[in-house]
Amino acid sequence: MGLFLWMSGALASFSILAIGARELSGELTIAQSLCIRSAIGLLFLSCVYFIQSRFFKSKRLKATSTQLPVKVIKLHLFRNLFHFIAQYGWFFGIGLLPLAEVFALEFTVPIWTLLIASFFLNEKVTKNKLLAIFLGTLGVLAIVRPGYALIDYASIVVLGSAICFAISHTTTKSLATTESPLTILLFMCIIQLPIGLLLSLSHWVWPQGEQWLWLTVIGISALSAHYCLAKAMQYAEVTTIITLDFFRLPLIATVGVLFYNEAFEMPLLIGGALMLVGNLIGVRDLTRKKVTIKENNTNKLLTK
Repeated sequence: MGLFLWMSGALASFSILAIGARELSGELTIAQSLCIRSAIGLLFLSCVYFIQSRFFKSKRLKATSTQLPVKVIKLHLFRNLFHFIAQYGWFFGIGLLPLAEVFALEFTVPIWTLLIASFFLNEKVTKNKLLAIFLGTLGVLAIVRPGYALIDYASIVVLGSAICFAISHTTTKSLATTESPLTILLFMCIIQLPIGLLLSLSHWVWPQGEQWLWLTVIGISALSAHYCLAKAMQYAEVTTIITLDFFRLPLIATVGVLFYNEAFEMPLLIGGALMLVGNLIGVRDLTRKKVTIKENNTNKLLTK
């Protein structure tokens, strides 16, 4: 139950983030948007840390504030470098392509995640996972329609960002075993803020009026999306999380139709149906795994 609640929060947050990115497209540079997003996130997280330390006196919070091993710091740096590149490509695609197409191209992430997680996290590749990802990929192909619709430069950039997202997600799973979600988010803001600032200095333009509102929306929704995703990763393997993430497509397609007059075509319905079936298979695989774990724990208790 906890997995699906956290994933629901992540899906909603990522969709709101996409709306904010679309609203700011062409008004501010992508690097500046990412920089200010990190600054807003850092301010928000600082308030959260202050409240926790002042009123709740969280022991876990104090533990995360101590000196971290060099290996963990390097892992944070590695994750955020690829995550920044992925976000840059994602924002680029949001400004040029229909929202549903950007999300569809992004959903090649499970393919890359499966390969990366198998090699570096030693995660078991089950038949159900392979089938779920296969059906999800067919759904993406039904929407993008290679050979029928022209895949332009923006599409290639979004595909490249998907690979970077896969690396980032896999690293997040590794960090989540020892680091709290808040710590992961804090490092994300601290590391990505100077990267965005450095890349945007030559074209810096101070935001005005409504732009600040959308930047705040981007900053808060990005934090909530990654917090929910990090919490969800504590309940399941990274490949299962990304498979469930397919639900973002029909959600963002509806947003595109309602707010940006984007076409809701039959290939999108077919692709969405394939992804839904894949998700159901992935959920079934997760449920079976939990039942097996409970049975094993019960057997252990009975033998003691």
